[in-house]
Amino acid sequence: MPTGGLDVEVFNADGSGPFASPHFPLAGPEVRFIGEVIAVVLAQTALQARDAAERISVEWEILPAVVDGLAACEPGAAPVWTQRATNVILDASLGDALAVEQIFASAPHRVSLDALIPRVTAAPLEPRAVRAHYDAARDHYTVYAGGGGAVRHKSALATVLGVEPDQVRVIAGDVGGNFGSRNPLSPEFALVAWASKLVGRPIAWTADRHESFLSDYQGRDLHVKAELAFDAEGRFLAMRESSVLNLGAYAVTIVPSIKSAELMTSVYKIPSACAHVRVVNTNLPPITNLRGAGRPEAMYVIERLIDQAAMELKMDRLEIRRKNLLGLEDGRHRNSLGIVYDEGDFASAMEVVVGLGDWAGFEDRKVDSGKRGKLRGIGISNYLEITTGDPFERAVIHVHPEGGFDVIIGTQSSGQGHETSFAQVVSQWLEVPFESVRILSGDTDIARAGGGTASSRSMRMAGIVIKGAVVDLIEKAKKAAAERLEVAQADILYEAGCCRVRGTDRAVTLFEIAMQQPGGLSGAYEEVHRVAGFPYGAAIAEVEVDPQTGFAQVVQYVAVDDVGTAVNPMIIHGQTHGGIVQGIGQALLERCIYDREGQLLSGSLMDYALPRASDVPFFGTEILELPSATNELGVRAGGEGGVVPAPAAIMNALLDALRPLGVTDLPLPATPQSIWRAMEANCPPA
Repeated sequence: MPTGGLDVEVFNADGSGPFASPHFPLAGPEVRFIGEVIAVVLAQTALQARDAAERISVEWEILPAVVDGLAACEPGAAPVWTQRATNVILDASLGDALAVEQIFASAPHRVSLDALIPRVTAAPLEPRAVRAHYDAARDHYTVYAGGGGAVRHKSALATVLGVEPDQVRVIAGDVGGNFGSRNPLSPEFALVAWASKLVGRPIAWTADRHESFLSDYQGRDLHVKAELAFDAEGRFLAMRESSVLNLGAYAVTIVPSIKSAELMTSVYKIPSACAHVRVVNTNLPPITNLRGAGRPEAMYVIERLIDQAAMELKMDRLEIRRKNLLGLEDGRHRNSLGIVYDEGDFASAMEVVVGLGDWAGFEDRKVDSGKRGKLRGIGISNYLEITTGDPFERAVIHVHPEGGFDVIIGTQSSGQGHETSFAQVVSQWLEVPFESVRILSGDTDIARAGGGTASSRSMRMAGIVIKGAVVDLIEKAKKAAAERLEVAQADILYEAGCCRVRGTDRAVTLFEIAMQQPGGLSGAYEEVHRVAGFPYGAAIAEVEVDPQTGFAQVVQYVAVDDVGTAVNPMIIHGQTHGGIVQGIGQALLERCIYDREGQLLSGSLMDYALPRASDVPFFGTEILELPSATNELGVRAGGEGGVVPAPAAIMNALLDALRPLGVTDLPLPATPQSIWRAMEANCPPA
């Protein structure tokens, strides 16, 4: 089954690419994880279908399972794919390992971290659902399925169903949550379409919450061992890490592993770095590019190491960061893994967040917390993001003779407010009222091409192709106006929806041109844009811990994000707030827990803890705007910045609170139980 996630140019040591396992909608002859689809039952009602499903008898042969990523790497581990000698699908090295080894051999100081960024699920408000109708007369499928890219799903469905793309129409409306988990094609989408042809009538399916926990594409599950070398003055010399990404049973994406390695040095001057990257199959559900996809993991590692370095040197945590931050003078910096950043004012972002969070006043707040019997800590995390996604996008602008403009674009909203922000830029560039612009997407009979929503690509790519479509539309309008008004095209000026003859009051509106022009009036533009964007920023968290119970509460959280040009600040703040909440969940609450056989133990909202309103403070967020030179609008992106620094900032705050008790490390998520046990383990005997 097509997934589209393995298009990263990273190779094994022998030059081969990663093993891309076959992935069929129905399992067979082997079932590789609990929750995989093994049969389809059709019925008039959901209850009838459940009753019938319970009558299905399966003769199982129990095979050995492996669920831990590190264990899956070991020789003799239970094979997920029995035709392969190893579960490792990618074993690659990045950077100059020899140079790094030489620096570490002579470095005055080094610190290390061994961390698991655990597996989590998106837990969308609305579980997956699909409705399909096969039209036998036309040999055509219409599929309603919420996701991150109708065009992507159309192509994948055509492949799975064995038909031409023009035999499939996908309609994807608003969905209650995506965060990347719905971007790959779900097996049920293909199965429901196939079943509709089988029985000759529309078929619908909606997952229940338990099915979502068992079979949704998940995220994270990266184990990292990392070291940072530095001198006596706190200057960073080198960094190295070894990571294992637990991919689950099927290869949907390796992006989190690669991006976490490529950005491991973050916004700091680290002259030399290397990474050993392994990606493994296990008997768990597949992971996908969940919000941030490798960037929260990378920032967690580097920011934890920096705090450790500060502690070893008895150095201020802000000062050691200031000493090593890249500056504007570094321009388009190439990091030690070969990634070329946009220029960024990383120091200003940190200083703004330090002021916003009143770092200087923390000691007074700590004393106040102590009077209430609480331990209080403060933590900071700088961050760097990389946004790529599908490099192709297309936009078409149609002019309605009766008034109004339709903008057709392949990227679609899953809560980012495209209907507002895209209309804003069209309104600005065409000089027409905002209310006259309508955004159309998510229906492959209308938006026939485009890359969908992923990796915060939408506003960057939309800016490029919408501007191109506006230019094309205006040029066509000026040509038509010149013919109608019998003047040279060079004498036509475009202003506020009108084409006017220079120096006269003779003019014709776009609507009048559209009414009289054969075929109407429209502009179109498409582009393949492979240049990445690099949002960055910083966050500060303050945490209170109850020493009697281990309960930790985030009591203050501030963040600063440089998103480049902020087309709609209100939408950006909303995206940041949502991302922060996801980061709080990752840091303190969320984890998919499995037993040794791969049975999910946190398979309901009674067992899988999500942040509630009472778990988060009011946020203080600010936006910086240093425009990027890589696209028309100067956008860097703002959809994922909230989640990227949050786990690191919160964990650094927690450890700051617990450091007087001798606690120097905690696993993610830092639950009350794990905090209490760490405090107890470090308490001197009575």
